[in-house]
Amino acid sequence: MFRRYSEKDVKALVHKLREEYDGVVRLGREAFDELKEENKRLSARLAVLEGERSGVTEALVNAEKAGEELKKTVEAEAENKSKELLLLAEQCRQLLKRLNAKYPDEAEVKDFNAFCDALFEKLELPREGDEEESGFNMDDVLAPKQPLDLEKLCRDLGLMGDK
Repeated sequence: MFRRYSEKDVKALVHKLREEYDGVVRLGREAFDELKEENKRLSARLAVLEGERSGVTEALVNAEKAGEELKKTVEAEAENKSKELLLLAEQCRQLLKRLNAKYPDEAEVKDFNAFCDALFEKLELPREGDEEESGFNMDDVLAPKQPLDLEKLCRDLGLMGDK
């Protein structure tokens, strides 16, 4: 049942086991070294990507800020243009009023009247005479005959509630 091993057989078996063990250890070390190198490469790549991500994030934040500033600028410009256009329309209304009073039968005045009517229609402004119905007279605003009561004006426009 028990077999006896000679010293030579034991040494050969130990030598064989040691070679196998050394091979396994060598393969493990090689795999460990490869993983270590791959880890270094991936860590370096991660650092690069993290840097790029922060750059992209910063660029997105800057682009969003620039977009908001541009939007505000465009809105302000549009509001200014609208105000300029309304002011021009009101100046046209005043000029038309003076021209109609001075030269009621002139062809050019009639052409200007047609132009003003088209302008007021496009801007959705009341035509001559319509402003009196609303109770708003631009002449009273531009050159008031008495001190302006802002509180009453705000109430009349519905911007302030009654006390």
